[in-house]
Amino acid sequence: MKIFEVLLLSLALSMDAFAVAIASGATMKKLHLPHALKMGLFFGGFQAVMPVVGWLAGLSMKSFISGWDHWVAFVLLSAVGGKMVWEAFEIKEEEECEGKSKTCPFDTGTLTVLAIATSIDALAVGLTFSMLQVSIAGPVLVIGLVTFLMTFAGVKIGSAGGHFFENKMEAAGGLILVAIGLKILLEHLGVF
Repeated sequence: MKIFEVLLLSLALSMDAFAVAIASGATMKKLHLPHALKMGLFFGGFQAVMPVVGWLAGLSMKSFISGWDHWVAFVLLSAVGGKMVWEAFEIKEEEECEGKSKTCPFDTGTLTVLAIATSIDALAVGLTFSMLQVSIAGPVLVIGLVTFLMTFAGVKIGSAGGHFFENKMEAAGGLILVAIGLKILLEHLGVF
């Protein structure tokens, strides 16, 4: 995979984490740097680990699906991307997080659940990497770093201005994943 494709993929995968980070940042009256760093580490870490899990799972299934792996890649990326676009337009309500009467997105347990939920798409990408025989080390590092940076920025943006960009970024990330899946399919079918 070319570095530009890895960067686009990383940005696409980080968009749901970015959207959650904006919403979480909006729950704070004042930005707390440790919260932003903690969320960035959780989301970046999970986004880096999940493709490895998917890649390892894909290695064990490779012999069963090697003839139609491009279709699997297309369907997985399109499904994840389509889900991101759909979720971008759902109505979500956020409450203030300063009072501990409700679950705060910066609690370790909540962060773990959010990080897993936002990195399921990275698992599917790792599965795709194994089917396409793509090296995993470089992309995983880039995915983790980009997600960390996007999450950190999202918390800052959310704390400063709320939800203006949240849905637009998640939809853009979903469209990028669908486009990458379509590119893989068309390349394999000999269109490009």
